[in-house]
Amino acid sequence: MLGHNRLTRDILLGIENLKLHKLRSFLTMLGVVFGVGSVVAMLAVGEGASKEALEQIRKVGSNNILINSVKSVEEEAPSTTRVRMSVYGLTYNDFDRISQTFSTIKEAVPVKLVREEGRLGERSLELRVVGTTPAWFDLVRRPIIGGRVLMPLDSINKAPVVVLTEFGARRLLATRNTIGQDIRIGGNSFRVIGIVMSEKGSSGGIQLPDQVVDAYIPIEVAKAYYGDTSIKRTSGSFEMKRVELDQIILEVTRMEEVERTAKGLEAMLERFHDKKDYVMSVPLALLKQAEATKRTFNIVLGSIAGISLLVGGIGIMNIMLASVTERTREIGIRRAIGAKKGQIITQFLIETVVLSTIGGIAGLGLGVFIPLLITYIAAMPTVITPLSIILPLVISMGIGIIFGLYPAARAAEVDPIIALRHE
Repeated sequence: MLGHNRLTRDILLGIENLKLHKLRSFLTMLGVVFGVGSVVAMLAVGEGASKEALEQIRKVGSNNILINSVKSVEEEAPSTTRVRMSVYGLTYNDFDRISQTFSTIKEAVPVKLVREEGRLGERSLELRVVGTTPAWFDLVRRPIIGGRVLMPLDSINKAPVVVLTEFGARRLLATRNTIGQDIRIGGNSFRVIGIVMSEKGSSGGIQLPDQVVDAYIPIEVAKAYYGDTSIKRTSGSFEMKRVELDQIILEVTRMEEVERTAKGLEAMLERFHDKKDYVMSVPLALLKQAEATKRTFNIVLGSIAGISLLVGGIGIMNIMLASVTERTREIGIRRAIGAKKGQIITQFLIETVVLSTIGGIAGLGLGVFIPLLITYIAAMPTVITPLSIILPLVISMGIGIIFGLYPAARAAEVDPIIALRHE
């Protein structure tokens, strides 16, 4: 009880001593305030950016593998002919071989993409027509707003039905009935059977499979209506391309099998493709890379912000050394009436810890405010974790102790007789 009362008295005495020089104490605390604030803010910004990237990758599916058709280097080379025919990309045979060969693949989805104008009355919108199977909605999981998604019977009957995204439905079906409405897509009539949500853009180094302008139809209907060959007119010449499948999305049974399956797929495609006209994306590999990058990013940001705390600690040491010189006579009097060296050290340490703790708490407030301001002004996501709050505060208190030890030791070593003569 006696020790507790003494500690309370020493803390109050330390606060009183700091209040004697309010401006100096305030300026000393500023280094800690900005140091802690910058640590919290930088960690919040880094955590927010990393979380957004990781979330986008997870939306693709950690167990999924995406294979996309792309033009090979040879196909990309400029041509002098007026009519050019490009044949590249994934084939129906590729899809069959993959589906039948790999026991680790739980679900395989073929995707055929066509750009066509969607029209209803006076309204029109360029759509990305996605010819696919019902399994698409199992692998690319998005909330269903109304109606239903594609079903196996739609593919069997080659039914001219379409599932729109919410964006497409709002643009084309505004002020009209939604489910059951007939719309025209590239000269063909389709009945709207459902509306789903979709994600915008891409992040984390991978393009999401869906877009806001998607219109999903059975792949058999896409083959029958649009075929595999398309023609594009550019500056007086015709460019024809033949692509059977634009994309294949695969779901692997277990996460542990993803990377091994990806290597097997790469080997199979290399065997049946003379040129590199496909690109494979493995979200799991990107997820691991993004998590490693996040750790490095946080360490770098934390280190940079930690330098600010170090500067604040040096400021505290400098002021406390000056304080020891100013209070030499006071120290001599306390030693002369029986104060021990430990009590002198404790007194000065308490003052440095009070400075750093109050500065740390004020810095936390600043550190929380800055990310909120960044999110409001720049619409950039920020995440404040418990660790980003506790760690800087503990460090600031530790800095108060570490940088206060030397001035406190200097004060304790003052000779009482010499100190009493000090003016």
